[in-house]
Amino acid sequence: MGEIRIARQTDYDLFSPTTPIVIDNGGSTFRIGWAGESDPRIMFRNVAFRPRHRSTGETVTVVGEHDPALFKYFDCTRSSWRSPFDNNVVYQFEIMEYVLDYGFDRLGASSSMAGKVDHPILMTECICNPVYSRAKMAELLFETYGVPSVAFGVDAAFSYKYNQNLGICAEDGFALSIGFMTTHSIPILKGEPLPEGSCRTNVGGYHVTNYLKEVLSLKYPYHAPSITWEKAEELKREHCYVAPDYPSELQIFKKETKEAEEKKWVWQLPWVPPPQEELPSEEELARKAAIKEKQGQRLREMAAAKRSQKITDLENELHVLETLLSQLDEAELPEVASSILARSGYLSRQEIESAHSRVSQSLRKARGEPAVTVEENTDTATSADKYPLVSIPDEMLTPDQLKEKKRQIFLKTTSEGRLRAKQKRAEEEMMRERQNQLEEGRRLENPELYLEELRAKYKELSEKIDQRKRLKTNGNGNGNGNGTGNGNNVSGGTGRGERLNAAQRERMRLLTTALFDKGKGEDTFGLKDEDWQLYKLMSKDTDDDDDDVVDPDEAELERVAAKLQEFDPSFVGRAEAELMQSTQEPPRPRALTAEDYQVVLGVERFRCPEVLFQPGMIGEYQAGIDEIVSHSLRRLPNLDSSIKDRMCQSIIVTGGGSLLPGLEQRLETGIRATRPYLSPLKIVRAVDSVMDAWRGASVYAASELFSTQTFSLEDYNEKGEDWLKRYNIVYSLYD
Repeated sequence: MGEIRIARQTDYDLFSPTTPIVIDNGGSTFRIGWAGESDPRIMFRNVAFRPRHRSTGETVTVVGEHDPALFKYFDCTRSSWRSPFDNNVVYQFEIMEYVLDYGFDRLGASSSMAGKVDHPILMTECICNPVYSRAKMAELLFETYGVPSVAFGVDAAFSYKYNQNLGICAEDGFALSIGFMTTHSIPILKGEPLPEGSCRTNVGGYHVTNYLKEVLSLKYPYHAPSITWEKAEELKREHCYVAPDYPSELQIFKKETKEAEEKKWVWQLPWVPPPQEELPSEEELARKAAIKEKQGQRLREMAAAKRSQKITDLENELHVLETLLSQLDEAELPEVASSILARSGYLSRQEIESAHSRVSQSLRKARGEPAVTVEENTDTATSADKYPLVSIPDEMLTPDQLKEKKRQIFLKTTSEGRLRAKQKRAEEEMMRERQNQLEEGRRLENPELYLEELRAKYKELSEKIDQRKRLKTNGNGNGNGNGTGNGNNVSGGTGRGERLNAAQRERMRLLTTALFDKGKGEDTFGLKDEDWQLYKLMSKDTDDDDDDVVDPDEAELERVAAKLQEFDPSFVGRAEAELMQSTQEPPRPRALTAEDYQVVLGVERFRCPEVLFQPGMIGEYQAGIDEIVSHSLRRLPNLDSSIKDRMCQSIIVTGGGSLLPGLEQRLETGIRATRPYLSPLKIVRAVDSVMDAWRGASVYAASELFSTQTFSLEDYNEKGEDWLKRYNIVYSLYD
């Protein structure tokens, strides 16, 4: 966008009321100025915005681009930027009125009589603009501003004629206007546009910018707030280009060659480096170590005081228990002993002795003394002396003695079982001691081989236990351990369901035996006492497994793990690994660098402009801009081939979307593919693709021919807006 010049009253005084006002009403930019000048006076974005003031609540109208810092005073959440255009056709005339008010006011063309404009108006529009839109625009200019006369002209035709006068193009040719929302192909014969041969496709510079914004926002979602539409427009104008051969250009970036690296462009976003953490000095480290030692000493003192208090409490408790025992020993009457027990809160002397033993052990442990194992008092008396009634026949005993005999038999059996268990534990302890001695000998003989054997054994036991657990959880309701639904176990293992099948079958057999007596013709179950034992067998929980029993493999695994932890500092057991995994701290986030605030434009530089040639990339089912020239030629079947060849030698590209580098070469490749072999073709770019339309209209408005092509206010008042349907747009351009 060029420099914006604000009109002053002194500038307005230089122009007479008959000086026309030239308006290039573009879909992106609104340009307004005086006829005969080389540049427009005012240029701004053709949009309007109506926010509310935060303090007063008043709705204000903002037209064009303004400083974003001013919007902090307005509530912008209930409104957004609105354009009067839809695909290069004006349909929002309320917004158009705001834009014209702003343009006339900035130009200084409005008089003091309620904004009346006393100058003829020449306004550009697209080719084949709907009559309804043109009529409404004329009504707006006549009714609202009271302009004396209005004329409409095609922007691309003005640009072509302006470049023709400069010698850029010939009298016969094509004007390919790549606008904001649309692209038009206009054949021009003998200096006049041919509307019947014109063609339009609904792709333009807006689609390129919007596609670039979407692609970058998806590629860098954390930088989406920085990738605004205005910034995407700036990136498109400065860094995008049209690839001569799109597939070949993609292959260059796919192979990541040096050429691709050279074509990449980096946009550095604002970034402030984080403060560098300075390493602590030796004095700081010494101070922290002293503080830590002081805290440790304080904790040790607190632990020692707590331990001393605990010892004192245990000694007092032990003294109380000893006093109670001495009082019970001195008590001669049962009533006195019961009174002592009632006051103490204990139920019996045995309970006091048990508490005394427990407190004594706790006191020795608190003092750091070794615990004393209380051995069971074994009498030297023989079994016959301890249990005299066991060997006496029942016939020789009284009923009371029989009860005592049963009690003695129970005590004898329990005592013998306890002795056998004690002997078994002693034997197992001796075996473990012998095994530890042998392992210690192997370790001393070859430590590396010993550790290797321990690791192999640990791995074997771990796999065995894991496989067993998998088989347990693999069972299903049909009794197959592999969960396949058939009777075959593919893996060869036995699952939980298969282990329980035998017990289930036995239970079913007992049930069928209880229900049917096949040997007899009647139900005889329950006649014998032995039949009722079946209930005990059937009521057993067949689902109970040996989870509560210590598994030898797991015990051996724990022993091997303990050995490995003792002799291999780098060993980590299964439990420790699971604990470390569960308690592992989450990784600390990496400090952001300048590279994290970079937006790299690689393939996006030519991928986004490709939508002009392949609109299907963005879901627009339209023809590419290189195809509409051939469509325009096919719409002119009455023209001779020599005239078409002459027109193809003067194809001028204009409009703001034509500023992309490489566009002419790509257009020539695409158009040549639709033309006959060796037919002439020449594509040139306008001198100023953005300003030539306004300049051409300015030259035409300053000519004498302009007054003959206008539609006056008197004609409008007399004939109305319907007469515009018969009004010919400015097609006969100036000579």
